[in-house]
Amino acid sequence: MRIAWRAAAALGVSGVAVGALVGSQYSPSAFVWPRVAPGAAAGSYAAIAMCEAASRGAGEGGGGGGGGEGGSGGGEAIIISGKKVSEEIRDEIRVQTDKLKREHGVTPGLAVVLVGNRTDSATYVRAKKAMAESVGFLSVDCAFDENASQQEVLDCVHALNEDPRVHAILVQLPLPAHIDEHKIVSAVRVDKDVDGFSTDNIGNLALRGGKPPLAVPCTPAGCVELLQRSGIDVRGKEAVVLGRSNIVGMPVALLLQSMDATVTVCHSRTRNIQEHIARADVVIAALGKAEFVRGEWLKPGCVVIDVGINSKPDPTAKRGYRLVGDVHYESAARVAGWITPVPGGVGPMTIVMLMRNTLNLCRHSLGLERLPLRRAPTHKGR
Repeated sequence: MRIAWRAAAALGVSGVAVGALVGSQYSPSAFVWPRVAPGAAAGSYAAIAMCEAASRGAGEGGGGGGGGEGGSGGGEAIIISGKKVSEEIRDEIRVQTDKLKREHGVTPGLAVVLVGNRTDSATYVRAKKAMAESVGFLSVDCAFDENASQQEVLDCVHALNEDPRVHAILVQLPLPAHIDEHKIVSAVRVDKDVDGFSTDNIGNLALRGGKPPLAVPCTPAGCVELLQRSGIDVRGKEAVVLGRSNIVGMPVALLLQSMDATVTVCHSRTRNIQEHIARADVVIAALGKAEFVRGEWLKPGCVVIDVGINSKPDPTAKRGYRLVGDVHYESAARVAGWITPVPGGVGPMTIVMLMRNTLNLCRHSLGLERLPLRRAPTHKGR
């Protein structure tokens, strides 16, 4: 069961796309965040923690947890609700989609390529299709049998590249063993790369200055939205990223650097990881280990965004197991100022960021300005 959840989490991230990194500029000054507070995470990869002065209090950010106690680390942390934030973004996407239809006569189109009969992949595809339809997108399904040839799948991707109705292409991973995933994914045109994993998009994400990437991997982008809409400013903060995956760890580290955080990346070969975490204002736990980060390791008053999803045996649970993140929630919530639970935090953000990325790719095809991933700070002195 643990393996199944890991696979599902990977699918939800690697096969999913993320809201385009927007704003007319891609520079550190463009990436500033505010502060509020809603909830949980999923996807076996990351947790973000950031320290804030207790004197600023939760009330500044406006949501999710009362009074000025939230940032002190002296009681229960404010819950950051990914479910709530994802619903807000979904509604915003629906409004912008209606506007595109009304003013330009264009409907954003998302195509999903599914090969094989994996239950977890089919579940994710159904969820994406339902979300696409709920925001008014055109949804194009390209389903193949497990034994489909690589050339058949390639031909499908090439056809979608040339289809003017389709603005975003998602290849659901993993593909069957006889198909070269890299070759298929690389065949997706960069202006339709809804995952944001193409070399062009990742390269532009890494560069300072120049043009922004058309898309950013969706779990990192979802984390950005949670922090931003929680009013959290990471400028000048110490950030520790636990994990260096292409899916989460690496893109999150780049995003935090672009936000003027000082970033340390730790991994399975790093010594004294606890020492790095203890001095960090921001911790991103992306190792995929159930309840790896303990509350006593954290800097008091930090913000924890746990993107991990793992199954843990629990005979008292109806299914005999329960879901936990990469952070030990109970102990962390007593130390952190803000925290996302599992499930309910980053997990709900993944698909909605895919939708926003699709919307932005559609706007890009029309020569329209993309919707920004970040806002300027809303609080004085930030």
